[in-house]
Amino acid sequence: MSSFSKFNKRYNKALKEYEKLINRKNRKIKEGYNGIYSRYEFPVLTAGHTPIFWRFDLNYEANPYFQQRLGINAAFNAGAILLNGKFLMVVRVEGWDRKSFFAVAESPNGIDKWKFRDYPVTLPETENPDANVYDMRLTQHEDGWIYGIFCSERKDPDAPTGDTSSAVAAAGIVRTKNLKTWERLPDLKTKSQQRNVVLHPEFVKGKYALYTRPQDGFIDTGSGGGIGWALVDSMENAVIKKEKIIEEKVYHTIKEVKNGQGPAPLKTRKGWLHLAHGVRGCAAGLRYVLYMFLTDLEDPSKVIACPGGYFMAPEGEERTGDVSNVLFCNGWIVKPNGEVYIYYASSDTKMHVATSTTDRLLDYVLNTPEDTFTTGGSVKARVKLISDNLSLLKG
Repeated sequence: MSSFSKFNKRYNKALKEYEKLINRKNRKIKEGYNGIYSRYEFPVLTAGHTPIFWRFDLNYEANPYFQQRLGINAAFNAGAILLNGKFLMVVRVEGWDRKSFFAVAESPNGIDKWKFRDYPVTLPETENPDANVYDMRLTQHEDGWIYGIFCSERKDPDAPTGDTSSAVAAAGIVRTKNLKTWERLPDLKTKSQQRNVVLHPEFVKGKYALYTRPQDGFIDTGSGGGIGWALVDSMENAVIKKEKIIEEKVYHTIKEVKNGQGPAPLKTRKGWLHLAHGVRGCAAGLRYVLYMFLTDLEDPSKVIACPGGYFMAPEGEERTGDVSNVLFCNGWIVKPNGEVYIYYASSDTKMHVATSTTDRLLDYVLNTPEDTFTTGGSVKARVKLISDNLSLLKG
C-alpha cells in the first residue's frame, strides 16, 4: 500500500469515528433517580467532538503521516443559550498548548448531535492582550444585547523574576446579537481580582447588575470570597464602585473554601433561581460541586432560600480528568414550557447535560431543609424526616 493510500485510510478512519461520535444518540440514565434532575449516558461535548480539520493537516504533501498538528485537550465550561430555536453553547476549548479559546457548538435538541461551527471565535482583544481566556457566561439582557463575560488571564506584572506562574484575573466583556460577530468592551474595573462575574438579565434600579466573586489572588480568595452583588451604570465602561457579598462561603460546608455564581439566574414565579459552584478542601485536593439558591424577584440581591448540601456532585467517570473531582456549570437553558437543560463540565475535561423543570427545581429549593451548620442540627433534620415517614408507613 502506498503512503498516500495509508494517509487516506487513516483520514477515512478518523472521519468515521468522528461522525459516529457526533451522531451518537444520548439517553437518560435510569439508575440513581433522585426526582430532581436526570443525567444522561454520554458527555455531550469532548475533545473528540472538535472537527478533524481543526487538529490534522489534511494536505498529504505537508503531513504524509497524518499527524495531529494542533491537538485538542478538552472541551468544557460552556455558556449556553437558546437562540432562534437552536441550542447553542460557547465552549471553552483547550489545545495541547494549554491555551483556551471559545468555540460555538450547536444542537437541534440540546441533548445530542452537538456540532462545532467550522471556525472558533476570533475574540477581539484590548490594548493589553489576553494570555488566556475561559469560562464565558452568556446573558440575553433586556437591553437587546447578548453579553458574554469571561475570565481574562494575564501574567502578573509584579511577579518576582523567575516566577512564571503568578497571574492576575480580570472580567473580560463582549457583546453580540448572533454569536457570530463579537464586540469587545473594556474589562470590568474593580478593586479586586475577579474570575466569576455574571450579568443579571434585567435592569435593577435602572442599572446593570453583576454577580461577582472578589478575591485577593488569582487562585485563593484570601479575605475575599462569596458571591457578590454590584450595580454599574454602563456595560460599555463597567466600573464597580460598591460591592456587597450576598452568598457567603461558610465553614465546614460544600462552599467552605470558595463559591461562585454559575450561569445567569432564571426568572421564575417564586424568585430568581441560581446555580452556583461550591468548593471545599479534602485529601484529594479541591472538590467542586454545584448547589442552588433562590433570590427575591424584586430584590435579586436578597437570598430567600438555600437548600443545605450540594445539588450535584461528580459521579463515576465524571470524577476523573485534567482536574479531578470537579463539577462546574456556567450555562443552562430554560425552554418556554419550563424544561431546564443544565450544561455542566466534569473535571475540566468534558461537557455533560442534565434535565429538569422549573417546577421541580423550585420544589427542591423551597422544600429542602437548609444547612444547620452542625452535626446535631443535621441529625435532627434527618430524624424528623424518618419519623414523619415511619408514621405514614404505619398509618
